Amino acid sequence: MKKSSFLVAVLLIVVISLGACVNLPAPTLTNAQQTAVYQTLTAIASENIPSQTPLPSPTNTPEPTNTATATQTPVLNTSIGPDNFPEDVDPLTGLKVEDPALLDRRPVLIKVSNFPVEGRPHSGLSYADIVFEYYIGAGSNRFAALYYGQDCNAVNPIRSVRRVDGQIARLYQSVLAYSGGNGENVLPLIFELLPNRTMAEGLCPGVCDDGHGWVTTVYGDSAALTNYFKSTGADTGREDLTGMLFDETGPTGGEAGQSAWVKYTDYTMSEWVYDEDSGKYLRWTEDPTQGYIMIPLVDKLTGEQLAFSNVIVLNTYVTEYTTVLHDMTLRDNTDGQNATIFRDGKAYQVTWKATNPDKPLQFFDKQGNLFPLKPGNSWMALIGVTSNLSVENSEWVFSFSIP
Repeated sequence: MKKSSFLVAVLLIVVISLGACVNLPAPTLTNAQQTAVYQTLTAIASENIPSQTPLPSPTNTPEPTNTATATQTPVLNTSIGPDNFPEDVDPLTGLKVEDPALLDRRPVLIKVSNFPVEGRPHSGLSYADIVFEYYIGAGSNRFAALYYGQDCNAVNPIRSVRRVDGQIARLYQSVLAYSGGNGENVLPLIFELLPNRTMAEGLCPGVCDDGHGWVTTVYGDSAALTNYFKSTGADTGREDLTGMLFDETGPTGGEAGQSAWVKYTDYTMSEWVYDEDSGKYLRWTEDPTQGYIMIPLVDKLTGEQLAFSNVIVLNTYVTEYTTVLHDMTLRDNTDGQNATIFRDGKAYQVTWKATNPDKPLQFFDKQGNLFPLKPGNSWMALIGVTSNLSVENSEWVFSFSIP
């Protein structure tokens, strides 16, 4: 699909989708879903991921590969943070990294598209410390993946920037990579919040197209982005990213939380299901090509289903300027809003705040104490303050709405 045809394609997808909306039960591997899994894994084996420079001919695109620059492992003591993290511990995951020098930089925030579905499965999301998910209008959602404790040289597919990305990047002191953006209502704000800390498509090997020129063929290299911003002086070394608390031992209380649905629309949704063996939540996603059954969402680079230690659903104020132009209140949330944290098969209702507009978000229990996240990666889904929540038999369903 050419980029110039993307809007028409989105409208067509929405029209088709509206006629196929269904209420879905918790996913189980039926025969149809096993077929979907097989087809997804077949796509992983056959589809191509771009190399680190634009290709003169699309037929020369290599097979997907990635070498992470660091391995993260649990720390020995049970609790770590929120201040004075050891030099070799990632303050965004609470995990040790193999090479502490990797942390002597700004994190790298990369925009990743979830639509059109031809861009799935994505590449590189499993390497991120934190992935943010939010609504962008026209029935679609989008991701912003934050890389710090590990790198990935084939993050794909990269798409356009949104207003909220500037807030996320400021909170986590990151640089920001994307492909395009609204020149009137988005980019001026991004440049104001992140002077000299952004890169759009075209500056290879940071953000490149593989030569096809499609909306699904732009990719990013987090290590190359770091090198670029160090060369410009925008990245001068380790930033103060303290504030998060991690503990291998889960807090007391909580409710059964085996499953967490996030429904932005009846045809844009996900479910996270707790896996006892790994101690993580596994991501399922809708498949519009097969009647909106739920299938595993995998990372094309690893061939494995996305697995996250913490799944966090944050309620925030969403401002809708047009059906495809929104903003969300993150850095100005100093009083606190509701959030639900899923870890270790339990759900905890907490409060989240931006206690400092230029430091990571923090989470507090009902007594006002910092809530401990499980060491590891986190997925944060942003929904409106008026969004609905229903809970039945350890299944939590969040339905997005805008005031």
